[in-house]
Amino acid sequence: MTDQSDTRQGMLAMIAAMGLLPIGDAIAKLLTGVASPFDVTVWRIGMQALFFVPIVLVMRHRLKGPLLSWTALVSGALFAAVMICLVSAFQKMPIATAIAIFFIEPLLLTLLAWPFLNERPGPRRIAAVVVGLIGALIVIRPNFTIFGPVALFPVGAAIAYALNMILLRRASRTRSALTLQIGATFCAAIGMLILDAGSIILGRDTVSIFELPGWVFPALICAGAMLSLTFLLITHAFSRVEAGLLAPFQYLEIVGATIVGFAVFGDFPDALTWLGTAIILAAGIYVFHRERMTGT
Repeated sequence: MTDQSDTRQGMLAMIAAMGLLPIGDAIAKLLTGVASPFDVTVWRIGMQALFFVPIVLVMRHRLKGPLLSWTALVSGALFAAVMICLVSAFQKMPIATAIAIFFIEPLLLTLLAWPFLNERPGPRRIAAVVVGLIGALIVIRPNFTIFGPVALFPVGAAIAYALNMILLRRASRTRSALTLQIGATFCAAIGMLILDAGSIILGRDTVSIFELPGWVFPALICAGAMLSLTFLLITHAFSRVEAGLLAPFQYLEIVGATIVGFAVFGDFPDALTWLGTAIILAAGIYVFHRERMTGT
């Protein structure tokens, strides 16, 4: 009964996390109406780091290894790249479309794990990856015509995220996932603040905090709280349930992104986007299935 209870708790935590992520994305998209994607990324990561401070104090007994390290620094840089690419995409594209393209990440991870982790995929998984990438092209092509190169930003986010997952896999042998994720967030926040200050000194135009609408600060606090809560829910889920069982639940984020995007912005994916998304999801689920069942 304990195993079943743990599995149920893990699945419910993952479902809740996937429901919260699109809300945070919608807040980021709203913020790009008053500031640049770079500024929004700085605010979002900085707020997340602030919320992690009390989490570190409360959960310090679960930390293993140093918070700040070269691994955390590289992971933080990749995390920042993911955020910048996604927020830039959200500014121009429907959230659901950007997230659909981003979900080629598990497919890219399958390919990148071969040279970096010596995890060679079998021919069936390689075929599934090719099919999934074709699905991504179906989504990207019409959106590239409409939005231009910004339609490729979710691809950049997917590549950076996949590389970060490989880095975390290797590093988790000597330190806990909690330590790595929090350390990466702190490094990302410090790095982005340095870049922000440096760019302003060099003359970059940025919005003054005194010119921002009153709703911005409550929105940032809400975004930071939800990102932190989402992180804790995902960490809890993976501590209770094996990754292969939880992986398909990640695709619920597209459902949430579609609902939130339509409710807040009136965006709804067209038929080609749905077709490409279905192909990406089917390929991703098949890859997870092969990894769980045969590992080939």
